[in-house]
Amino acid sequence: MTGIFAAIDLGASSGRIVAGIFENDRLELHEVTRFINGPVAVGDQLHWDFDRVFQSILDGLVALGEFAEARGQTLTSIGIDTWAVDYGLIGEDGNLLARPRHYRDERNLLGADAVHAIIAQGELYKLNGLQFQPFNTVYQLAAEQLQRPELFEQTNKLLLMPDLIGYLLTGIARCEITNASTTGLMDVASGTWSKTILERLGLNAEILPELIQPGEVLGKLRADRVLHPALANTVVTAVASHDTASAVVAVPELRAGGAYLSSGTWSLIGVELAKPIYSDASSRANFTNELGVNSSVRFLKNLAGLWLLQESQRTWAEQGYAPNIVELLVDASRVETTARIDVTDPEFSAPDDMPYRIQRAVARTKQPVPQTPAQITRCILESLADGYRLAIEELENITGQSIDQINIVGGGSQNALLSQLAADRTGIKVVAGPVEATAIGNLVVQASAHGILPNDLAAQRKFVSRSFEPKTYSPNQTHRSAE
Repeated sequence: MTGIFAAIDLGASSGRIVAGIFENDRLELHEVTRFINGPVAVGDQLHWDFDRVFQSILDGLVALGEFAEARGQTLTSIGIDTWAVDYGLIGEDGNLLARPRHYRDERNLLGADAVHAIIAQGELYKLNGLQFQPFNTVYQLAAEQLQRPELFEQTNKLLLMPDLIGYLLTGIARCEITNASTTGLMDVASGTWSKTILERLGLNAEILPELIQPGEVLGKLRADRVLHPALANTVVTAVASHDTASAVVAVPELRAGGAYLSSGTWSLIGVELAKPIYSDASSRANFTNELGVNSSVRFLKNLAGLWLLQESQRTWAEQGYAPNIVELLVDASRVETTARIDVTDPEFSAPDDMPYRIQRAVARTKQPVPQTPAQITRCILESLADGYRLAIEELENITGQSIDQINIVGGGSQNALLSQLAADRTGIKVVAGPVEATAIGNLVVQASAHGILPNDLAAQRKFVSRSFEPKTYSPNQTHRSAE
């Protein structure tokens, strides 16, 4: 018996706590609890419902303790991952100053304009290596400075969301480096906070916490967080706390010539490199350089993902039509549509009537407008596949690598139609799975830190492939549509 590990994994629509059992050279996953995690509107602002989310985490700790007790074991470690960029501000008294804002809040464009008035977008890319996304932390902070400057006067520490949760569990304020690399405040090449960016934007460097690596132990649970006897010696271990960074750890067949696609709410497609690329070509193509485990660089592009379909389903449900996703995909596989949308267009980033926005965009480009849910679904998936094809071509041109395989992980790997379309459109093999890549990567980093697995990415990925068998899709010429 090795003890139990747990992943706190917060996604855009839900959070869950997953227990991991490492036995017989395999990993077993047990979802202990799941809870809602969506943005809440306060006037015209979008926020995290953080108090409710954190209470759900505390309730989950009790459930974890009961799970461990039932197995006659204790909980060794907890790792935390969320999406990137969002943060909380901690005051001098150690408490959260305000409910954290959500990255889909519309204030971000105001922040981007303010930053670029001081540091031009091209110059900023040379400093931080990040693709332009208006929700990057650097832009959120600029908007915060403009709208709520009093908060900065009261701030002792800025903590990204996994670090904030870790702080509230342990009392220790640190910032895990893979997530820090998504903020736009780091020099990714040196792995340090960028003095140049901070000074030019007038940001107080003292509010940024010390950086730590995935695999470092943050600390033991605070006494008041030991909510079950099985948690008495539990520690919080820093993992690759940006959910994509954790998912990339769990790509079972990632190698030279292979690209990864983390497919969920967003589509993040890229390759793993030893060093960042800051070229004019990568800037024009809007590729980003983010850090991974073991000093690797995730060179990737962020595209719209299944958010387009999720929002469409929400709208249809509100209109009285709530198709089962399996039936919807079957129907979509049987229809034809030539309509395409640009999945990088910010028009599709905010919550709203997604089917209408898709139809409006298609009409604006004088294409046949999809009418039925099946046609709209097919339009979304075809457009995503086209986006993947273009991204693969850009990756090959920028890196000089020939890509012969795409590894799809995350919830989108269950979408057989999308996986087949990706293979058809790119003309290369697609390997799909595991579905639970983020939680798996989170748990694998913890297990490595505590001596259960080797500290070697290749060995860790072989372990994942033994535990979770992926599915392969080969290009089918008969399904390939005209480009």
